Amino acid sequence: MLVFARAPQPGRVKRRLVPRLGTWGAARLHLRLTRQALRTAAAARCGPVELHLTARHALFGRCELQRGPDLGQRMHRALSRALRRHRAAILIGADCPALRPADLRRAARLLAGGCDAVLGPAEDGGYVLIGARRVTPRLFEAVAWGTSGVYAATAQRLDAAGYRWRALRLLWDVDRPPDLERLRALRFASALRPGARR
Repeated sequence: MLVFARAPQPGRVKRRLVPRLGTWGAARLHLRLTRQALRTAAAARCGPVELHLTARHALFGRCELQRGPDLGQRMHRALSRALRRHRAAILIGADCPALRPADLRRAARLLAGGCDAVLGPAEDGGYVLIGARRVTPRLFEAVAWGTSGVYAATAQRLDAAGYRWRALRLLWDVDRPPDLERLRALRFASALRPGARR
């Protein structure tokens, strides 16, 4: 189980939330989301959990560094390495607090049952999870990451590559100010106060 996240550095994470939370508040929220993703991954009990950060960070002693010029190449590299050690690998982002251990277990069951890949679609047109038993660079090349067409483009590439794949339930992730109201319902309220340090 791979958890992909940016290092929680003020000014470099959750930039669209900075007008509401400040740079430090956005970084604190990202830190909490990352820790929640790690707890979710561990609770699923689908195998060892690895944190992959964009840079080393003092609050996370053990982590792998993401390597590659863009997100697609970094994900492909991490999944390829994991698949050299395991029959299947699941990669999740750190900004989907609605993701549950049951979702991860379902992804693992689908992969164990013969699917080549599993995608967890996001409401904004991206995806919050990708699992695979095999990967090809074509799934990740020339994708406009961060746009509303990511899921559709990846689904099209899976079909073109002849993958047998399934989609999980539609979920939401935390990117924009309206998402903060949904977070409050998940008891993230203490992370949503504007920080004194901006």
